[in-house]
Amino acid sequence: MSDKKQEVRNLETIPVGSLGLIPLESCRSLGEKVDKYLVKWRTERESEHKDSLAFAGYQRDTYILDTKVPRFGSGEAKGVINESVRGDDLYIMVDVCNHSLTYSLSGNKNRMSPDDHYQDLKRIIAAVGGKARRITVIMPFLYESRQHKRSSRESLDCALALQELVSMGVDNIITFDAHDPRVQNAIPLHGFETVQPAYQFIKGLVNNVPDIKFDSDHMMTISPDEGGMSRAIYIANVLGLDMGMFYKRRDYTRIVDGRNPIVAHEFLGTDVEGKDMIIIDDMISSGESVIEVATALKARKANRIFIATTFGLFTNGLEKFDKAYEDGLIHRVLTTNLVYQTPELLQREWYINCDMSKYIAYIIDTLNHDSSISDLLNPSERIQNFLKEHQAK
Repeated sequence: MSDKKQEVRNLETIPVGSLGLIPLESCRSLGEKVDKYLVKWRTERESEHKDSLAFAGYQRDTYILDTKVPRFGSGEAKGVINESVRGDDLYIMVDVCNHSLTYSLSGNKNRMSPDDHYQDLKRIIAAVGGKARRITVIMPFLYESRQHKRSSRESLDCALALQELVSMGVDNIITFDAHDPRVQNAIPLHGFETVQPAYQFIKGLVNNVPDIKFDSDHMMTISPDEGGMSRAIYIANVLGLDMGMFYKRRDYTRIVDGRNPIVAHEFLGTDVEGKDMIIIDDMISSGESVIEVATALKARKANRIFIATTFGLFTNGLEKFDKAYEDGLIHRVLTTNLVYQTPELLQREWYINCDMSKYIAYIIDTLNHDSSISDLLNPSERIQNFLKEHQAK
């Protein structure tokens, strides 16, 4: 999207309140990148209303507020905000999957879990004390989103968390590629947006794989399971490609580690021979599923295999992917910087990092002006324009 288009959209409205950005420690590096874009755009932006009361504090050197979450020796903590937030439009960013942070617990180092990050988020919201004009939580990986439905006597953690945030005064929750967007039914009267990074994936492929061709003769999109079909269908429709999917055949006579083990991945779709494959999913956890799918596609004589997922957790390390790359099973893996990335991952030859900071900055800038973000939530027009520019070059 050109900056010019963004200018026209934003300057038609008055900001909701003075913009305040609170990236928690788990999301610090992403928050700083977002802040740089906001500072740059608002410094360059011309407006006849800049000096009016409604635009007070519109241009600043940084929008990041001075906050911290100090801990006591017992491991307990508190949220502290060191400047006024009265009447502000606050955007709190948190990465619940950042496993790199530690704190001291009775003299021992304790690694922060998703539960710890979620508690820190609530501490900062509590420190605001209802003084802000509006609170938006930007939580790229939705907390407990894998526990989104009940199939027996078990907790519904994601729904509980959403209701808890809303009861604390949060107006909007923005997440990326929610495992199941229907979880928003838990808070039907409040704002909940789940954003797809499809545009960034296509941009990442074009910029890193010069000879890539987005047409049905050379490429297919693949969903590794039935749950993620909508993602693959969207990309296939936008790019005019065929789509295939795998479904997991399970052994319902046994339970291993709390679930029925997968017997095989069965394929539904047209011939894949000689075509590049984009396997689309919401996350790489251990990575076993996508590598099994890549193996099955290679057995069907597929060409290069690209894995594009929003969240690269790599919970069992990178060795599996190193081996798959050496064996020629996978060509590239694309994930975003919405969750913590290890330095080792960023150095891998097979890895493409899709930066989401500009996209988040657009969303924040637009929401602060109370403008519609619908064109940001559906990037099909931007994808088409980007591909036209690429083909012209």
